[in-house]
Amino acid sequence: MSHPTIILVPAIIGDRPSNKSYSLLIQRRGFLMKIEALMTLQATLERGSFAAAAEAVNLSPSAVSLQIKQLETYFGQSLFDRSGRSVRPTRFATLLVNTVARTLADLENLRTQRYPSMSGRVRLGVTGSIQTTLLPRAVAELQKRAPGLTLQLERANTPEMLSSLKADRLDAAILVRPPGGGSARLYWKDLLCEPMVLVVPAHLESMEPADYLRRYPWIRLDRKLVVGRMAARFVDNLIPHCEALIDVPSADAIIAMIGLGLGVSVMPRLRKEHLAVYAVREVSLGPSAPTRQLSMVRRKQDSENILLRAVEEAFERACR
Repeated sequence: MSHPTIILVPAIIGDRPSNKSYSLLIQRRGFLMKIEALMTLQATLERGSFAAAAEAVNLSPSAVSLQIKQLETYFGQSLFDRSGRSVRPTRFATLLVNTVARTLADLENLRTQRYPSMSGRVRLGVTGSIQTTLLPRAVAELQKRAPGLTLQLERANTPEMLSSLKADRLDAAILVRPPGGGSARLYWKDLLCEPMVLVVPAHLESMEPADYLRRYPWIRLDRKLVVGRMAARFVDNLIPHCEALIDVPSADAIIAMIGLGLGVSVMPRLRKEHLAVYAVREVSLGPSAPTRQLSMVRRKQDSENILLRAVEEAFERACR
């Protein structure tokens, strides 16, 4: 009896190879089978189509189809009936998923509890907006995955945090990446990119962003902040010499002012809590909208530090 050979190869994240992680393959009789392909098959049966499964596993529909064909080659049996307009799973596909479901669940549990015995302290810089958005979710992830890791938080703006990093007063920071890309002396990990929006009182009639800014006072996010400078540059290009009613350093304070009908503002997208509490709504700025890139940054020599990797993964999961 021939025994399967287990091989590690560079993993595919989305449709591209990653140099940071690896994929488990089983080789037998000249055929290769990815463990991830079994997860894709499970997602296909649960979601009902290749397209829905593709979204669930972060692959293109063609990549999902390729993984299914690889499984069919490995097992020598069809997994889907393709004779009709829609594909239907065969009895063997259902049997295969039922057979490996427990194993896949156990593998996922091991993956999500990657750092159970880790302990140590990370000095982490954060911006004010991150404290009330991503930080609580990331801390919850760390409590599950690395309960022995302690965060020592410091709130500051982007220039202050970058200076503290270079001076070894911080280990890492979660911040808005400068439009120019940030210092090449540091290691950057992009977490979340989102377009900025115009926030207006909910009762106002619909109109173009420029018309809102012409008719109603502009409450400007403080230009000492990276995102404030991005917002001000956009408004200045849209409405040259537009005068601001007031400069405010807190996004939460601006939203409260808009809810009272005091004006409008260009700022990051709102949280669900904002929309539930304040009488405000978002207006799209279209394809020319500035984008806020949230990133984790640390010194290059610390790029593979296991404690910082745990923090990075917690924030990545929080962003999802």
